[in-house]
Amino acid sequence: MDYVMVKYIKNKPKLKNPILIEGLPGIGNVGKLAVEHLIDSIKATKFAELYCKDFPPQVFINTDGTTELVKNEFYYWKAKEKKQRDLILLTGDYQGLSSQGQYELCEKILDIAEEFKVKELYTLGGYGLGQDISSPKVLCAATNKNLIKNIKKQGAIFKKNEPGGGIVGASGLLLGLGKIRGFEGVCLMGETPGYLVDPKSAKAVLNIIMNITNLKVNLSALEKKAKEIEQIAQQLKEIETHTRDKSEELKYIG
Repeated sequence: MDYVMVKYIKNKPKLKNPILIEGLPGIGNVGKLAVEHLIDSIKATKFAELYCKDFPPQVFINTDGTTELVKNEFYYWKAKEKKQRDLILLTGDYQGLSSQGQYELCEKILDIAEEFKVKELYTLGGYGLGQDISSPKVLCAATNKNLIKNIKKQGAIFKKNEPGGGIVGASGLLLGLGKIRGFEGVCLMGETPGYLVDPKSAKAVLNIIMNITNLKVNLSALEKKAKEIEQIAQQLKEIETHTRDKSEELKYIG
């Protein structure tokens, strides 16, 4: 097996001027949740699997007892209306574990994007704040100033007065490497506490994606998941408070 290998499970789809949207695991799993929800909602079709020697050395066990190697997956969807565009959607189990692996992985993803004549990339992820957020905003970064201006019209924000930062992982590398190869790209990052899976932030990111793609997606499943996560977070806080109080009590007694 090559360092990065792509296996087509269907004939390569014929797409017209498609957009690539990436959502791999990351902070709060925001991008992964958003893309997987989009795939399920629009009933996108899987057409390729990507395997990499930099993924963890393991297989997943399915409910029927069979095993499968960890991987990333490519899906496609063809536009139904004039204002829409064909889509290539990327999600998966892992990102690369090393710097070399991340670069090799992103270069292969861009090779596939070039093969399908993709010109625009949208990478999705989380912007960790380390605190609870009632209404997460979506931050953006892009390969040029005009894209920043356009994406702000769709509801994203750009904090230009803050010190410069960075985007770690595939969401950033795809933009950086893509820019060298002539792609235009935008990264959308939903604000998130960062310590739990965050459907609320994924919903905020999907709202922006729907504006960009002229798609309408039912978000009720994400809203339900968000409420469940909030309950879990509250329970964890109560456990933490109880543990801290007990610890303080023991110190006082001693």
